[in-house]
Amino acid sequence: MPRPYPYRQPQSYYGPRPETPAETTTRLRPIRTRHPARTAAAAVCVVLGLGLIGGAATGTWLTSDSSADPAARNAYAVGRSAWHNVPVDTLFPRTLAGDGAGPGGADRVWTRLAVAPDGGCTKALDPLLARTLGPVGCERMLRATYTDATTSSVTTVGVIFTEGDAAAMRALGTRFTDQRLDRRTDLMPRTYPVRGTVAAGFGDRQRASWTVHVLTEVPVVVFAVSGFADGRAVTDPQPAAKAMETKATTAAAQAGLGHEAKGVADRVERGLRRAVTDLTEKPE
Repeated sequence: MPRPYPYRQPQSYYGPRPETPAETTTRLRPIRTRHPARTAAAAVCVVLGLGLIGGAATGTWLTSDSSADPAARNAYAVGRSAWHNVPVDTLFPRTLAGDGAGPGGADRVWTRLAVAPDGGCTKALDPLLARTLGPVGCERMLRATYTDATTSSVTTVGVIFTEGDAAAMRALGTRFTDQRLDRRTDLMPRTYPVRGTVAAGFGDRQRASWTVHVLTEVPVVVFAVSGFADGRAVTDPQPAAKAMETKATTAAAQAGLGHEAKGVADRVERGLRRAVTDLTEKPE
């Protein structure tokens, strides 16, 4: 991937210089007849002065709006292009350390098996999930598949770089939260099977647990889906939030696959946030 490019800060605006105070006198002097040309010129100056003052006030009002914050705009611009500016080993490290990420606070370590070629969302997402994400669009999607230290589980993690602005991302995030869309089995993300590895048989029927998180400070959706490395089919998949509950009894929960999906997704998301922050704060 090419190196990130610098961005430029917007130039500052300086308002009009204060007017010189009017002259005062203690003697009364005869009033001279005003020349029509001078009167017209004075009127033009007054109009121009009021325009400058009004423009300065309007500029101040606009820049005080949070949506006009340069840092916020930069985070979205940088985040949207991060798919080709962040090195693959930064976005999807070869090894992920999951300290305390397993059931009961056990440590986890995940090893990357492969990274999928970057592409669009149409073929990589179920149609219903693709339509649900439609309001924010799909700029690019990147995926990678990991296995745990015992090679008993496999997890595909994906990062969707959207075309949506801050308002669209907030609306999508609110919809996912209010309607609990991240818990619907018909909105599960798809897997990325890897030939010649323990994830070779990791397909749709092997999906056991999953998580989907809509970010709002950058135009990104992060997801992960986990399953058994032996390729067994799962008839009762369970969202990570439910599978991680203490009293959960499904096969996915008992095997800790909810922790696998959530743990991998969280660490990829944290790495992306750090990378975008570094690019946003990079000096000219």
